[in-house]
Amino acid sequence: MVSSLEGESVLITGASSGIGEATARRFAEEGARLSLAARRVKRLEALADELREKHEVEVHVAPTDVRDPQAVRALVEATVDCFEGLDVLVCNAGVARGSSVEAMTDEAYRVMMGTNCDGMFHAAREALPYLRESEGLVMFVGSAAGKAPRSYNPVYAATKWWTRGFAKSLSAQAGDDVAVTIVNPAAVRTEFQTDGVMFKDRFEPGEVVEAVEVADAIVFAARQSPSMVHEVDVFNRDKLTLY
Repeated sequence: MVSSLEGESVLITGASSGIGEATARRFAEEGARLSLAARRVKRLEALADELREKHEVEVHVAPTDVRDPQAVRALVEATVDCFEGLDVLVCNAGVARGSSVEAMTDEAYRVMMGTNCDGMFHAAREALPYLRESEGLVMFVGSAAGKAPRSYNPVYAATKWWTRGFAKSLSAQAGDDVAVTIVNPAAVRTEFQTDGVMFKDRFEPGEVVEAVEVADAIVFAARQSPSMVHEVDVFNRDKLTLY
């Protein structure tokens, strides 16, 4: 069975660019009401204006640092107040810093752990009571780096292993009250950076995954009811040759 997303309330973290931005556009195309969270306020506001004008949907803008538990609590409460409930949470905010464990600074380590792990936990914790009420969905954006050993940036990879482990165990705990999905993209042509170079500059169109392809997978999972898509990989076709 496939359910309509029209009028559904959707909260997306990391919505100012990349996968989060593409996901916001796809949900808006489906007629969902959106709460957009990130730290870059101007980009959020520009995206919100675009979606309101193009799709005539309600959009709430909530500047938020997901590493701050109080800010995330305020984000979820404001979303619920605005839309009188919550149907879908997309935990997307994520960053990478550095590579070598020996050379990694404490700051780089804490930024990755705080955003990629703590941020996912904060958002899920605050949203779960409302998602139980709506029998909704929490979506975690993981990575191919969370499925196999990775020599490049083991700390970043570990945060994505954490994401998968948390999501799977959360699904076991939530039972049939809340659907849980993990989407694992390979390299995506976005502003995501390694060694100071953005993936959108490093790769040519079609060379790796595009953000809209990940967004399509997220929306597909959100439309399944009462079943759920628990985990989906979005890889470029030659990805598995690396293993």
